[in-house]
Amino acid sequence: MAEVVQRWAVRLADTDGVGLSADRLEALVQGVVRDALATVEAGREAAIRRFSALYSASPMGIALADKAGEIVEANAALGAFLGHKPEDLRGRHIAELGFSRRDAERLRAGLDELEETDVEHHRQRVRLAHADDAGTWADVTLTMLPGDRPGSMYPVLMALDANEVHSLQETLRHQSVHDPLTGLSNSSRFDTMLEAALGPSARDQIALVYLDIDGFKVINDGLGAGAGDKVLRGIARKLKDVFAGPDTLVARLSGDGFGILLRGRLNAREVIALVERALEDLGEPIYLGDLGVGVSASAGIVVRDVADGGPGDLQRAAEIALHRAKEAGKAQWMLFDPELDARDRARYRLGAEIAGALENGEFSLMYQPTVKLDGSGEVAAVNAGLRWHHREQGELDSAEFFPLADTTGMTIPLGKWLLTRSLATAARWRSEYGDAAPEVCVRLPRRLAIDADLVRLVKDQLDRQELPAKALRLCTDAESVLDPRGEVLESLAVLSELGAKLVLTVSGSADLELISRHGLNVQYVVLSGAVVDAMADGEDEAAARHLDQLIARALELRLCVGAEGVVNPEQAERLRAHGVVAARGPFAATSATDDEVDTLIAPAVP
Repeated sequence: MAEVVQRWAVRLADTDGVGLSADRLEALVQGVVRDALATVEAGREAAIRRFSALYSASPMGIALADKAGEIVEANAALGAFLGHKPEDLRGRHIAELGFSRRDAERLRAGLDELEETDVEHHRQRVRLAHADDAGTWADVTLTMLPGDRPGSMYPVLMALDANEVHSLQETLRHQSVHDPLTGLSNSSRFDTMLEAALGPSARDQIALVYLDIDGFKVINDGLGAGAGDKVLRGIARKLKDVFAGPDTLVARLSGDGFGILLRGRLNAREVIALVERALEDLGEPIYLGDLGVGVSASAGIVVRDVADGGPGDLQRAAEIALHRAKEAGKAQWMLFDPELDARDRARYRLGAEIAGALENGEFSLMYQPTVKLDGSGEVAAVNAGLRWHHREQGELDSAEFFPLADTTGMTIPLGKWLLTRSLATAARWRSEYGDAAPEVCVRLPRRLAIDADLVRLVKDQLDRQELPAKALRLCTDAESVLDPRGEVLESLAVLSELGAKLVLTVSGSADLELISRHGLNVQYVVLSGAVVDAMADGEDEAAARHLDQLIARALELRLCVGAEGVVNPEQAERLRAHGVVAARGPFAATSATDDEVDTLIAPAVP
């Protein structure tokens, strides 16, 4: 500093107009410098005091380190946060504050980033090691502070307590991917995990199980939603116990629907064994106080290599397998079968085409004549049915598409079309042939039989065609009569009061007894099944005795007895000998169109 002052004093003394000696100027310059240094030093000391106060009183944990990253000073807040005295942290590397090796590596990577790049700070959430050997979550900021010498920089760690924030975020994250009632994964997480399990790096096999509780509505309606919730929690616990593998995920996908995802080296036999165990465990009562509630479940299973299709294919396969399990009687499992699936796709496509086919006129009426067995060959009635003239598959009988109509909601439109067209044809026959015109018999699809508009529809059509109600026969069977809700019986009773004739198909004595038990106004019974088939190739003594018992009981009930499925004239004659007065089947005609029925009626017209 003295050399600088002397040099400037000489330069100023050599300036024109300056009347001071070099010594005097040197003294003056020295005074100026001393004042400047004093001002700088005062500012520096004030800055140091401010930093020290902030450092000491800050609620944020702070650690100052040397160039190597070893802590040289830590404030009280950091010591309290980590459960140490501040001086105990000196000499430790900043990375050593990490709770796990992964946390330490993240801190070290942050220091390296500050040193090797132009970033001013590095922030991350890590767990720091606490004195009680636990981890504590902290939002950490790493930065560099300048040192005393120009260009020198030293690392600093600043830490804020993030445990509450982290806990809240984890809680929210958990809630977003878990079902709040059972604690299982929800459908969103299940879909995400399924997609990940079928990603490009996936190996080995994957299994998907869809499980649905049978009749769970009964529990909710009978015991209340609160009891239902407790049962669902019990079901979830049982499923977690059975499917407890490391690469297994159990989720609640809907109200009473669950999904299980398994990954690894799998085979169908192992997965089926787990499903069978789960179904068995679910059959054990879940106790709500003293009340033991048992449930059954149906399961659809798919096991395949991860490369065999995407998530959508797998889910569809599981849904189809579950649907088949329920169709097979519930309380059981079904393994997805690709060959069955191919056939079902063709069937379901057929079902989807019914609405358009009806609108485009692809359906027609077909009849099966019921002829008297008195030798006259007179047509007593015709059973009306539908035939579909399919563009690709040709002629389809009602048995091939009516079951599909139930699944697509087309049963009622088809049934109404059948009823209105057959009554229109009956009206034409009555107009042309008078009393020789046959009555029309319609077997109502169950869905139409319980429809609220059925009675109005029948009455409107009878009035429109100017037909007496007695020209219409309505056929039903024991299964419909035994419907626990009684809706079919109610509809038939009202239609009977209008004058329509009721026909009951029977195969045994128990079916006949339904007539008196339920007070049915039945006029005709049609024998069907084994009791008729037994007379096809001869007369078995036991079968004949059974037939006589049925006919005797029918006569006691003042019923007219017919038969269906009669294949040849000899069988028809044997049945006639026992008291059957009319029959239908291949011996007369398998089916007939309107015009063909005309040719059967015409000979009976005088």
